[in-house]
Amino acid sequence: MRIIWFRLRTAVSGRGSDAGMSTSEYAMGTIAACAFAAVLYKVVTSDVVSTALQSTIGKALDAPF
Repeated sequence: MRIIWFRLRTAVSGRGSDAGMSTSEYAMGTIAACAFAAVLYKVVTSDVVSTALQSTIGKALDAPF
């Protein structure tokens, strides 16, 4: 009966026998985060986005109150 209760509790809580990520999973997560940051940096610093941001900020600063 204890085994059934433990399995039911584990299934409901969503926690299995793995308590966390392994070193390789942390490494892959870090690489993915760095790649995403690099792509986001390239997009934000591109001419099109930079011009759009400057235009938006300029319009906001020139708005009449």
